Amino acid sequence: MAISETIDTQRANRKLIRDSMNVPLLSRESELDLARRWRNNNDEKALHELVRAYMRLVVATASRFKNYGLPMSDLVQEGVVGLMQAAARFEPERDVRFSTYAAWWIRSAMQDFILRNWSVVRTGTTAAQKSLFFNLRRLRARIEDGLGGMMTDEGRAWVATELDVPVHDVEDMEMRMLGGDQSLNATISPTGEDAWQDFLADERPDPEEVVAEAHDGKTRSRWLAQSLAELSERERTIIRERRLAEEGKTLEELGVRLGISKERVRQIEHRALQKLRVSLMKRASDPAEAALLTAVPA
Repeated sequence: MAISETIDTQRANRKLIRDSMNVPLLSRESELDLARRWRNNNDEKALHELVRAYMRLVVATASRFKNYGLPMSDLVQEGVVGLMQAAARFEPERDVRFSTYAAWWIRSAMQDFILRNWSVVRTGTTAAQKSLFFNLRRLRARIEDGLGGMMTDEGRAWVATELDVPVHDVEDMEMRMLGGDQSLNATISPTGEDAWQDFLADERPDPEEVVAEAHDGKTRSRWLAQSLAELSERERTIIRERRLAEEGKTLEELGVRLGISKERVRQIEHRALQKLRVSLMKRASDPAEAALLTAVPA
């Protein structure tokens, strides 16, 4: 089934290439007329003729990027998207051929597609990194005469100079392009029983630690509630509104509410915090109470 699909895909690609090359090229006047009709009148027939005439640009550009391991049909599809964007943005008044303008959009669409699908980790986000990704192979070939392997320090420095990027960017991109992505389910032993994910440490707390933390949290909350109960009503109000609320009130807001100055609110808050600290320390130093923190419920 897979072989049949591959053959069908190859036939479809050959037919697309053949049909694209059989469409005659447009003269400058013709492409400007079609572009105006599409932009000014939304003439879909004009758009179809324009796109059909320059499908050869899409096919030619896709052939240049076929060595990146992506299906030719997908590259062509992305190139058509770029061609449509070029038709939508082209300004006939400018002294530029549509073919020249469209070539840039087609290449950009395919490059973005390759970068999105090359790795699960984003490969290039800046213009310099994209240039590095798409030129590294060509420059490596000039250095090593087509040989594989890692570049030398001198080679990386030369590439960095040619593309005006830092040397460490060249090193990072080289490692990404040589290494590629690897599945966590990939086996690493001759028996095929051990996978990469079997040796990854789980940094989450174990069930016993989760239970202990929840129990300790309840104990600390009970202590805080008991210590708050020892404060006066005004002190509790200030502590709750200033320290325990999600969005704490200002001293001025509480002063207006309680009918006192904001300086007085600050003094009461300071005194209440000292009382809470003493009360909590007393409970923590009580052996009976402290034991509750370490006693995990069965």
